[in-house]
Amino acid sequence: MKFKGTAFRYGRDIDTDVIIPARYLNTSDPSELAKHCLEDSDTSFVQRVKPGDIIVAEENFGCGSSREHAPVAIKAAGVSVVVAKSFARIFYRNAINIGLPILECPQAVDAIKDGDVVSVDADSGTVQDETTGQTFSAQPFPPFIQEIINEGGLVNRAKRIMAQKAQEA
Repeated sequence: MKFKGTAFRYGRDIDTDVIIPARYLNTSDPSELAKHCLEDSDTSFVQRVKPGDIIVAEENFGCGSSREHAPVAIKAAGVSVVVAKSFARIFYRNAINIGLPILECPQAVDAIKDGDVVSVDADSGTVQDETTGQTFSAQPFPPFIQEIINEGGLVNRAKRIMAQKAQEA
């Protein structure tokens, strides 16, 4: 899994209410959620983000409520991967479950500036700030998590496995 895009830099404790405000939780439609991603903290995010762009954030990204809407909104907005110093545990799992790659790489977060071009190889755990030429190492995903992300999330993976078993029966 390789990604390349412009970095959108955020601070610490970006909670799920900031990622997708509660007033928009009357829908689970990804395209509707994407329209409001981060709007309370970055009013121009949805106008500026392009498919493949990357969120870079400080500690505790995705803290707050356990709503799955938050990683769905990020992914649907076009973000290819989130790199942070740390993630709230429930957000981490929700992101993997819906197929949004996320990597913890504090050194990269310290170096990457808003607007830098960043490439990420999630298979090897390499994060490169192409603007500065600096390269950083993160822990790559184990193969089963890579498989979940490659298949677009846990539900898609489960459907594939069930279909395979049905064919074998």
